[in-house]
Amino acid sequence: MNQPQLKKTIGFWSATTLVIGGIIGSTIFMKPAVMAAQLPSPILLLAVWIVGGIVSIFGAMAFAELGTMFPETGGQYVYLQKAYGDFVAYLYGWGSIAVINSAAISAIAYVCASYTGYFVHLPRFSEEVENSIRLHLPGVGDIFPLQNAGLKSLAIAMLMGLTWVNWRSVRSGNAIQFIATVLKVIALLLLVLGILFSGSGHVVNLVQDGSNFQLHGFGIVTAFMAATTGALASYDGWNNLNMVAGEIKNPSRNITRSLLIGVSVCILVYVLITVAYLYVLPVDDMAGSPTVASDAIQRALGSNAGVTIAALIVLSTFGAVSANLLANSRVIFSMAQGGNFFAWAARIHPRNQTPGNAVVILGVWSSLLIITGSFDILTDMFIFMSWLCYFMVVLAVFVMRKKMPDAPRPYRVQGYPWVPICFLVFTAFYLGSTLYYDISNYNSGKSPVINSVFSIILTLTGVPFFRYFRKKYGRPASAQEPGGPIK
Repeated sequence: MNQPQLKKTIGFWSATTLVIGGIIGSTIFMKPAVMAAQLPSPILLLAVWIVGGIVSIFGAMAFAELGTMFPETGGQYVYLQKAYGDFVAYLYGWGSIAVINSAAISAIAYVCASYTGYFVHLPRFSEEVENSIRLHLPGVGDIFPLQNAGLKSLAIAMLMGLTWVNWRSVRSGNAIQFIATVLKVIALLLLVLGILFSGSGHVVNLVQDGSNFQLHGFGIVTAFMAATTGALASYDGWNNLNMVAGEIKNPSRNITRSLLIGVSVCILVYVLITVAYLYVLPVDDMAGSPTVASDAIQRALGSNAGVTIAALIVLSTFGAVSANLLANSRVIFSMAQGGNFFAWAARIHPRNQTPGNAVVILGVWSSLLIITGSFDILTDMFIFMSWLCYFMVVLAVFVMRKKMPDAPRPYRVQGYPWVPICFLVFTAFYLGSTLYYDISNYNSGKSPVINSVFSIILTLTGVPFFRYFRKKYGRPASAQEPGGPIK
């Protein structure tokens, strides 16, 4: 007898806000300063956001073809399985469970809780108690579980609350992220209008290069690509929609529309926010500001800016946690259905009609990462693996065109093959430059480990577990169609 199946409860607008909510988190409040230091030219900075958005749209178009071709819960895990087989898909799934998705959720929850400290007192132990327990991970760093106990407790409480909501009902979890995302976008646009109409800035800031801008020729290309890496990181999350493809109403239509509209909205928001920052902060000031959002608002709106930006970041990150938890738990669910994880993780709650066990696994493991405080280090290491997976998924468009040329494709990438090729070239440059940067830091003694290489090693630690799951579960018939019911 078939187990209950996930219902199609996510409509077009909910799907669109899932894309927006997954993309807009905390990076837009920090990344522009780093990007301005790398490329101190306002016009080129704005071009970076547009180029980064276009590259993300190119990736979303490739994901849309695969998503409408295989409208199944699990997203890129499913596409990797179809294109390259169980082993490659498993390595992605293992990495996403261990760190990629869970560490990202933990980090965003931590940021949300830390800015909540503007409004409520978060107690902490004395410095002596905080440092009384130290765990050292060679090549990674020191972990102090008792540091910031109040902040961590709040982050965990919020994460457990969202875990319960998503365990209880897909509709409720989706409603939270929908409302949070709409409020987030409205608040950001009001912030932009408040800064631009404050009269505290100068239009000339939008065209005047920084005092240190002396780049020419290839130097401009290098700086532009370095800044584009920051933009791509800020746009990261557009793939979340594909994780819940099996729960989207009319997927052949809504996946494509939601991806393209969602990413386009984010491009508009990011460009407008950067314009607002530049209006009140010359590019040199922006480059030297570790809290560019707070500094911009304070210069435009006065001393109450700290509370304003704190509330905005809490709202933004809360919505991002909800969106990422809802979407990424589906990777665990799909892995288990394919026999590549514990079978009980594929069970659908008979009353709630949710992948309840998968949601709990992701929520609990993400909470443990909050306790360790190691998520920032682990996230840095696994960003490399995340983008390597994006590269493999977009490459899968070419693989599937060859393997299954006659398969129905409700949506085909416009501009094929050049659109996915552009994405692959940009991503290959990112991967190569990251590897080069990590090796350079290691050789110069700035880093005790080559982060990108270490992330690959950590992913490969899942190989013995793959063999265990193959031996224990074999390859069930349902694995032939990932997302199908367990018999």
